[in-house]
Amino acid sequence: MSGPSLKKIDAHSSIHEAALNEAKELRNLLKKCMDDGEMTKAVQVAEITIEHWESRTLKHAESEEEGLYKDIAAEHPSLENLIAQLTRDHDLMRRIVQKIKQELETQTVNERMLTLLDCLVIIDEFHNEDEMNKLLANNET
Repeated sequence: MSGPSLKKIDAHSSIHEAALNEAKELRNLLKKCMDDGEMTKAVQVAEITIEHWESRTLKHAESEEEGLYKDIAAEHPSLENLIAQLTRDHDLMRRIVQKIKQELETQTVNERMLTLLDCLVIIDEFHNEDEMNKLLANNET
């Protein structure tokens, strides 16, 4: 069973928006460190950025999958395909985060990491829109 705030569009949207805005700020800070040649700081920012994605967005995704999605699927079986698509978004984000973590094992950052972070942001933006407009819009309780 999911927490009540996950089923309320405004509260749920606020959770998404805050995490996404923080992720964008961290990505931009990483780019600035790289542009300024501050590579040691850039590695630290990249590590913090990954920690952010794991502790905010992906932890939230886990709670959606364990509660909200199961609740909605039980109430509205016709939404199972949409829920599968939303879960796939989460899986893609997890894979990208894991890829960045692997690349960070060398304690270096590169343009590819920025690209992967941009991909995370784009996937998350589309995911959030679909969740709000297709999943929760007609299921708020």
